[in-house]
Amino acid sequence: MESGAGKHWTEEEVKALLSIWSEKSIRKQLHGTLRNKGIFIYIAKRLQELGVCRDWKQCRAKYKNLKYEYRTVKYARNSGDATKTMKFFHDLDAILRCEPVAHLAEGNGRCSSTEARLNASPTADSSQGELSVSLEDDEDAPGDPLLFMSHVRPVQLEIAEDEEDFSNSTLAALEATQIKKETIDIDDDSISSTSEDRSCTPLAKQIVGTDNHIPLEEAQNHFKVITVNDTGAGKHWSDNEVRALINIWSDEKIQQMLEGATRNKEIFEEIARRLMKCGIDRDWKQCRTKYKNLKYEYRALQKENEHLGNPRRKMRFYDEVDCILRRQPLGPSGWGCESSSLLSVSVGDVTANTGSLGIKRKTWNDEMSPIPLKKSASENTIFQFQKLLTERVNTVTEGKKLLLERLCKQEEMQDLNRTQLYAHPSAMQQVPVAAAAVAAMAPAASELKLGKKVNEGKTKEVYELPDIPGCVLMQSKDQITAGNAARKDRMEGKAAISNTTTSCVFQLLQEAGIKTAFVRKQSDTAFIAAHCEMIPIEWVCRRIATGSFLKRNPGVKEGYKFYPPKIEMFYKDDANNDPQWSEEQLIEAKFSFAGLTIGKTEVDIMARSTQAIFEILEKSWQPQNCTLVDLKIEFGVNILTKEIVLADVIDNDSWRLWPSGDRSQQKDKQSYRDLKEVTPEALQMVKRNFEWVAERVELLLKTKSQGRVVVLMGSTSDLGHCEKIKKACATFGIPCELRVTSAHKGPDETLRIKAEYEGDGIPTVFVAVAGRSNGLGPVMSGNTAYPVVNCPPLSSDWGAQDVWSSLRLPSGLGCPTTLSPEGAAQFAAQIFGLNNHLVWAKLRSNMLNTWISLKQADKKLRECTL
Repeated sequence: MESGAGKHWTEEEVKALLSIWSEKSIRKQLHGTLRNKGIFIYIAKRLQELGVCRDWKQCRAKYKNLKYEYRTVKYARNSGDATKTMKFFHDLDAILRCEPVAHLAEGNGRCSSTEARLNASPTADSSQGELSVSLEDDEDAPGDPLLFMSHVRPVQLEIAEDEEDFSNSTLAALEATQIKKETIDIDDDSISSTSEDRSCTPLAKQIVGTDNHIPLEEAQNHFKVITVNDTGAGKHWSDNEVRALINIWSDEKIQQMLEGATRNKEIFEEIARRLMKCGIDRDWKQCRTKYKNLKYEYRALQKENEHLGNPRRKMRFYDEVDCILRRQPLGPSGWGCESSSLLSVSVGDVTANTGSLGIKRKTWNDEMSPIPLKKSASENTIFQFQKLLTERVNTVTEGKKLLLERLCKQEEMQDLNRTQLYAHPSAMQQVPVAAAAVAAMAPAASELKLGKKVNEGKTKEVYELPDIPGCVLMQSKDQITAGNAARKDRMEGKAAISNTTTSCVFQLLQEAGIKTAFVRKQSDTAFIAAHCEMIPIEWVCRRIATGSFLKRNPGVKEGYKFYPPKIEMFYKDDANNDPQWSEEQLIEAKFSFAGLTIGKTEVDIMARSTQAIFEILEKSWQPQNCTLVDLKIEFGVNILTKEIVLADVIDNDSWRLWPSGDRSQQKDKQSYRDLKEVTPEALQMVKRNFEWVAERVELLLKTKSQGRVVVLMGSTSDLGHCEKIKKACATFGIPCELRVTSAHKGPDETLRIKAEYEGDGIPTVFVAVAGRSNGLGPVMSGNTAYPVVNCPPLSSDWGAQDVWSSLRLPSGLGCPTTLSPEGAAQFAAQIFGLNNHLVWAKLRSNMLNTWISLKQADKKLRECTL
């Protein structure tokens, strides 16, 4: 496993690791080496000599976990919580306390004035002092100041002793403060890619005594970050790279293209080319992902500030993204690639809501010279400085609400163009006109009023929507669980990933004709759904035997394939570990939801729907070379329509997905379930899998396959018949063209039209519409390799005789005949559906809905209510 996770470490193995770690030479190498893979290879070799078989990745993972757990316990004890403990705490304390760290003040969680002087060592010829403040090893700076200080090691900071000069310093001077002389060593074998949004990034070295700085290219060579992923994917974005991306994004032309385009691959290719000119090697997918992540974090912050009353939460590059999205020019600091080569740092920026000590990066114009930070022993002055910086960060707040409304309304219009609210015509009569209008045009996120919380699960929350009767808001959480929450972890960004996956899957199914509760995507982390009373049954459809099925059915080998797919159901009961139920148990339970009793008919509908939904998604993943192994879904009863609909969510927690049919490449939640030990690196691997799925699930809504139907009619008197064919083709999403030609009166023109459609390479099905003597279909069939179908418009007078000209054909011709216009369109759809999963999904959904309508009609007849 990439993270180095493996079997559990025994006490003897940990003691052996600690004995090697405690050696002075090992500690020195771990503390000062840029790339530490070789060190852990050496440690693994030493462990083997002691009879412990561990590879270098496992050693590194255990080393980091021990440090993390030690610092957590250390922080708890410093906070007065003596109950928190861990094994080997005293051994680790003896090892780690030897490393240089800044001392902490009791109670307030920050360095006191007196203790800050402990590391200051004034020389005889200078009044300058040095404060040891630097990130240690490969660790990211945590949010808590105590934990942050436990991560630090020496970086020299010029501090003036003149207290009066500090108090008189201007805000501009304070902001220009820069860390000098020395860079931070970062272990690029160990650093996590999550540092992109939170942690302190590498600092460009400033040459002491000059105003010159290392150019961007050289700075990148000094501070390039390599993530844990051994495959080389997902390289961390440095501050320089993000600034360059924002600089390009701020271009008015780029903004207009991004807002107006639905297919934006070419735009991000242009952005990648511009970044390359700045010396930054990023492909278009990486640019698009970073662009989306910046917008998502910005909008999530806006939403939290508006609804949760937490205006002090921060994000990096907030002001710059805010200026772009509000269409305001960026600040005077300059955002060109040249000026972005310097990463200056100001110390003292405090996030008010957590009290954590942050490091703020800025870019500066070439003419701006750094001003050293003056040191003061007065805590009041320090607090004043921090307050000024905090207030400055919070100045850009006007118009944010209007911005959020505009962005959400733009997304709403885009969603409405592609998403339709499915409802049965008779059921729509039960919904008030005003409510239906509101559901069709839901308000923007900033205007959406949340009612009481209806339900809360392990990964989502459900809220009533007073302004949209009959609808609820499904809000996802940044949480991942396994084994009925026996294992539970926070995974940053999972809410947005899951919401994207669910929205795309439900949109695919809804456009195919499957009845779902999904209404529309409301935000990055939430969607609006019809209010349903949930049926407490998990329906599972399996194509390949794996997972729990093998445990319940010993003797069946993994990989056994089910034809047709196997349907199972499990009653939702966490206390009893969701026991498997039979159809008879469900029928005998006599559940009733929203006035609908769950009987034999309803169970059959859910079972048949589960198979159809699985087959549609299975077919949709095939063009991505992915095998859908199994699927878990839930149904509910719509409280307004009283219909059974697909409800809840379908995200990466709901299926097993194997690229190329290879279990070792699994991209679903099973990669989280299989973790022997949950480490930050392992969670990052799981997150990358989820992001991989979320990126590709959007492709399920598209198809590379082309196709069209060309209807050839003998005369315009057949136009009405042909219009029915065109209308039926539209229901399958197939373009249709109507042409007039006669094989009897103008065979040369008929063959010319045929050649016209053969020449452009688009797959075509010809439909010949000719009454009386049908020469059109046979002539076309004898002169083209494309499929031809006859659909003669028979009259009541001579129809019985005319049809023989379509049925009795010369040898060598394959030209089937259907009398129904809808049948001709369906014939064409079945041909195109072989290579077009969207067309195939509509065909499969039509089969399901026809079956359901017959089943319901039979039930009504038996109840004498027809």
